[in-house]
Amino acid sequence: MKKITFLAVALLSLNAYSQEHFSAISTTQRVGILNGNVNPSEFANLNSKYEIQLMTFSVNVSNNKLGFKDLSGDEDVETLLFDGKGNVDFSFDAAIFGPSFGMRYNKWGFGVSSKAFIKASVINLNTNLGNALINENLNSAETFTSVLSKDNQRISATTWGEIGISVARNVFETEKHRINAGVTLKLLFPGSYANVGLNNFDGDIVDGVDGLRLTNTQSSLNIAYSGNFSSSFGESDDYVKSVFGGLNGFATDFGVDYQLLNEDKTYRLKVGASVRNIGSMTFAGADNVSNNYSLNIPNGDPGLNLDEFENVEGLEDIEAVLLQHPEYFTSKNSTDEFKVKLPTVFNIYADYNIVKRVAVTAFLQQKMGDENNDDQISTQNMFTVTPRVTFGAFEAMLPIGNNEIAGGTLGFGLRIGGFFLGSNSIISAVASDSKQADVYFGFRFGFRQNE
Repeated sequence: MKKITFLAVALLSLNAYSQEHFSAISTTQRVGILNGNVNPSEFANLNSKYEIQLMTFSVNVSNNKLGFKDLSGDEDVETLLFDGKGNVDFSFDAAIFGPSFGMRYNKWGFGVSSKAFIKASVINLNTNLGNALINENLNSAETFTSVLSKDNQRISATTWGEIGISVARNVFETEKHRINAGVTLKLLFPGSYANVGLNNFDGDIVDGVDGLRLTNTQSSLNIAYSGNFSSSFGESDDYVKSVFGGLNGFATDFGVDYQLLNEDKTYRLKVGASVRNIGSMTFAGADNVSNNYSLNIPNGDPGLNLDEFENVEGLEDIEAVLLQHPEYFTSKNSTDEFKVKLPTVFNIYADYNIVKRVAVTAFLQQKMGDENNDDQISTQNMFTVTPRVTFGAFEAMLPIGNNEIAGGTLGFGLRIGGFFLGSNSIISAVASDSKQADVYFGFRFGFRQNE
């Protein structure tokens, strides 16, 4: 079952190492399209009359088990990840922002953006169960272990594309104060989806003469897949082949920002708040499946031999094994059309100019969805404080953050003209063996500076 269940190892092998994309660069005083991605009201604050953003890229990986140094050691990643106690949480998140355009006209701001996303998560996976399924052994020298989890243990992956249309306006302004508001409508293009969810799992794993067996078990199981993920979702090609599908969903962002102005109309303090990704997309078609099963292995029964999952490569193969055991797995309902909720988040941030050329930004992200639901794309809670210095076209940033999976991080970023490059965790990953790593870069430019 290694090829299908251990999604985390396949993703770690990409050598791309957090959770908010472009976190440090997207809240700076040089307001561009990335700022509008965090809060659509920022389109009314564009530095240039016209703003063009070329290709930008961000990839984030975080987990609660492995440090940066573990990936370069001799011991197998599979062994390290499921060693010890506690659940395993893992997140891979990549964003590709395509050509985008923004402009200001009088008190209005407008934007059109294109984006593609790849997300994959391991959520609340019990180490004993994971070790049995992936490494085919138990965490201890014992021949028996019990697993009880009230959480929904999930492995999920999603790809989709977006086209965003944004409108913002200055709604109030005096000599000292300015308030803007904005909204973004998103057209969603679902690509591929996969989910395996074990909810309220209560079972025993026994090491018998013919291998590990699952006995005395009750749980509910969701298996859903669409697109390329039906046959496999453990290889990188499975994610990039079908990021954009057909239009089949809508979402919206809305936000406001307040500025305390200086005499030259630049701000001394800016505070913004937004709610993003309110919406869902539908996976529909004959090749899409969402099945819910009831798992019941009675006490005293020999149980299910986990070796039967050894050679599976996709969720279709898993279901084929389940269908061979109708005595254990009972289908509750099935559909070839299902909705998936985007990772709705609440963002609030404050940017304060301490002295000329020196500023600091505080940024908070709070997720609003319930990751125990099988139809919810996951995200993370995070908080970042970013001091920065600016000298004309050059800007340097030092993001100091914390997220709920990996913990504390320390990174570095810079901007030279329209080019930017950074990481929210590069310093902590190298210096303190952080469990998170990430990188982002891109290029943008504006012309006709605002008066």
